[in-house]
Amino acid sequence: MKLKTYLFGLGASIASASASAEIIDVEITNLTQGMYYTPLIVAAHQDNIQFYQLGETASDALATMAEGGDISLLSAAVTGAGGVVSENPAGGLLAPASTTVLTDFDTGSNGYLSIAAMLLPTNDGFAALNAWPIPSTPGTYTINLNAYDAGSEVNDEIVNGGGALDVPGIPAAPGGQGGTGATGVTDTETNETVHVHRGNLGDSDATGGTSDVNSTVHRWLNPVAKVVVTVQ
Repeated sequence: MKLKTYLFGLGASIASASASAEIIDVEITNLTQGMYYTPLIVAAHQDNIQFYQLGETASDALATMAEGGDISLLSAAVTGAGGVVSENPAGGLLAPASTTVLTDFDTGSNGYLSIAAMLLPTNDGFAALNAWPIPSTPGTYTINLNAYDAGSEVNDEIVNGGGALDVPGIPAAPGGQGGTGATGVTDTETNETVHVHRGNLGDSDATGGTSDVNSTVHRWLNPVAKVVVTVQ
């Protein structure tokens, strides 16, 4: 499924977005204590697409990334609309307190930057930069990213190897500090649209309880990532 057409204005900042090619460096740092990021997508595109809109239903492309870390549909949507993409600049998972740097990223004639990755362990949590206007003035720009919930899956906090679209459960808990045998934190969600993530609840029972998430490790406060963009 293609990403939704970008129908919502971003104010005067859009008008200042670059209409010419820019070469940029993108540095992404995981600010969390114990959460991992699945392979990142870094995309430059025009203003007619976006990865998500808060308060709206997630596209299949976004939900597929947020539930299982699969960025292929997001990537295809961007490139199909004339954008350019860098997939997995970290070469795998981005661990807590780790940084990856994408150098000499050629945005072509695309004036907007988007970044996304799933947070593990979560059911459908992700961090994202959404259609950020790329400045035409050389310099260094810092953006903090929040964690969002795609609203596409119940946050049961059960680590069961799931991750496919519409398949409940968390794919994995990297770092070896997740639990097993959880009964589930909840089996319903009242908000099925994209929204700011409420965070993991977790528990301290490694072999049972309601959650397979470790409450002393897999919690966070926003922001969860820092992005530094250097326009050359």
